[in-house]
Amino acid sequence: MIFLIIYYLFIYYLFDYRKPLDYNYFIMALIFAKNKLEPITRPCAGSVWTRTEFTTEVTSVEDQIRMVDTPPPTATHRPIPHSLLVHKARRAFDNAGFEILEEEHALARGGQQYFGGFALTGDLIQSNSRKLVFGLRNSHDKTAASAACMGNSMMVCDNMCFSSDVKLARKHTSNILRDLDFLLSNAISKVVTSWNDMGERIEAYKGRSLSNPAASDLTANLAALDVVPGGKVYNVIKEFRSPRHPEFRGRNLWNLYNSVTENLKGGDFSKLPKRTMQMQRIFDNVAKFKAPSVIKAEQVVLAS
Repeated sequence: MIFLIIYYLFIYYLFDYRKPLDYNYFIMALIFAKNKLEPITRPCAGSVWTRTEFTTEVTSVEDQIRMVDTPPPTATHRPIPHSLLVHKARRAFDNAGFEILEEEHALARGGQQYFGGFALTGDLIQSNSRKLVFGLRNSHDKTAASAACMGNSMMVCDNMCFSSDVKLARKHTSNILRDLDFLLSNAISKVVTSWNDMGERIEAYKGRSLSNPAASDLTANLAALDVVPGGKVYNVIKEFRSPRHPEFRGRNLWNLYNSVTENLKGGDFSKLPKRTMQMQRIFDNVAKFKAPSVIKAEQVVLAS
């Protein structure tokens, strides 16, 4: 690897040393290690003999998702192409009157698992302090059925938290592609309900005061359940006691919640919904907040 980097630098400066170096070519391995997709920039060497300019070739996030091979269907399992799920979700958002403000995508296990997050806005989901995020999950390796989850991203710090899980299908059987539009539309119809539920949860968390020792104990419990990585426990406690965002100063459950999500940023995007929903179950009990049951889209029995 080191040899390739040295070779690339040599070729770059041989052809055109005056242009700034594109560091994206080198840092992609770090980004991929955390699953989040970014456009890939590759060098295309010019020629000193023909004086061809040194150029770059970019593979977009969209192309990376599209390039993932979908396994052939079997008698009992019909994989959904990641790119098809994304395309149909975007169309369903538009049909429901929601606008996509931004989106992020992640791939894991060599493209076998996909996770995407879409920040949405609409007439009934507007706020100065948070925005709704609709998450999509898909897999080709039968580890999990396709699913959607809904949550919030706090605008002050871009911490993502998910509050509900919507099953799109129990199995990827033969008619899953036929029914996918209906299942997505049904899941998206739960968006406003999820938005209102999270607003009530936030107020309940803000009303539950929390001492430093109690916050430390709760963080330790979260680490034991793998909600907080073991190496992040100290950072979470430090963030709670001295938050970097003035909006989260104070000693209450909501501030601890944001201390945790602050330290989950940059980690495995595909694990975020499970971690935050598990944390919410614990915090709901502490705040005595009656959480709504997990939202389930209608389970269509699909013929084999």
